[in-house]
Amino acid sequence: MRLRTALLATTLLAASSAVAVAQPIVGPYVSLGAGYNLRMSQGAHYSPTTAADGSDSFGGSKSTFRFGDGFNGSGSAGWGFGNGLRAELQGAYYYNTVNHRSGTPVAGITSGHAESYGALVNVLYDIDLAQFGIASPVTPYVGVGAGYMWNHLSPYTTSYTNGNIDRTGGTNGSFAYQGIIGAAYNIAPVPGLALTAEYRFLGQLDQEAYGSTSFTPRGEHTGNANFNDQFNHSFMLGVRYAFDTAPPPPPPPAPVVPAAPPAEARTYLVFFDWDKSVLTSRAREIVAQAAQASTHVQTTRIEVNGYTDTSSIHGGARGARYNQGLSVRRAQSVKAELIRDGVPGSAIDIHGYGESHPLVATGPNTREPQNRRVEIILH
Repeated sequence: MRLRTALLATTLLAASSAVAVAQPIVGPYVSLGAGYNLRMSQGAHYSPTTAADGSDSFGGSKSTFRFGDGFNGSGSAGWGFGNGLRAELQGAYYYNTVNHRSGTPVAGITSGHAESYGALVNVLYDIDLAQFGIASPVTPYVGVGAGYMWNHLSPYTTSYTNGNIDRTGGTNGSFAYQGIIGAAYNIAPVPGLALTAEYRFLGQLDQEAYGSTSFTPRGEHTGNANFNDQFNHSFMLGVRYAFDTAPPPPPPPAPVVPAAPPAEARTYLVFFDWDKSVLTSRAREIVAQAAQASTHVQTTRIEVNGYTDTSSIHGGARGARYNQGLSVRRAQSVKAELIRDGVPGSAIDIHGYGESHPLVATGPNTREPQNRRVEIILH
């Protein structure tokens, strides 16, 4: 096929990359992750209760609990819509020890641990670096989520220096919300597989009515403990697998040095950025070569044919119609540049072929730089 002749080599280097570029997720996927969890200090209000010094304190008291380093785990199942948006259902687990309690009238040592577990629905958006001209296997993403989390205190035990003991425990649930910032690294040899790194901020609303029991020389006293909002900062590493991700296209053939200078050729290829019809500086150089060649060889007609790849900002039939119009706009841009380079407009015929006649065969909704092109054919 003449389109794979020496002229392809003169433009291929500007339009192709050996890097396996990440593709948007289309269809189902699953992910697992685990990492470090930092739980912020949390205030609690006790009412009614017995103060640490053994006196009745029916008006209540306040304490602040501080937590040690912890860990968290997450599992998700979701769906990618092919345009960067994803929705997923996440199961989450958080664990932290308690290492300090302040605000008590008598000093003491506090121990115990806190667990949080529940489910959230997340909406995420993958940022396609290719739209910024960056060919990379890394895909940054952001997201938000909301759901319900249960908190289990197991229990918080404070042993005071005066011999009194206080225990706070139980399980309660509340509304939870989170923000997500992450990045996925595409594993090229295994299509659909990616490593992920994330930061997640999780917030939970007030949790009420945990049980509180104080053991003093005056006897055993019970009450309630209401906790303020809870906040967690977590840093996670994970793995994600998308089931319907097509394998990346094979690398382009190695460029061949043409035996004759490009100006002698009769077919020229001009490549475009994704969803663009504006000529790059390299594209203008190729158009100028074609314009110059048309004056050196006997040319009766110049054919300018525009094409797109199979991806689009729209889906389905609407995307095909959009790409048809995009291919015409690309051909019009090349024609206008030829006229600026001195070629008579009456000698130029333009056509738009949309997604048909790809230079490299791909599946649907696939970004392929070699297919985003205009052919200039000198007849």
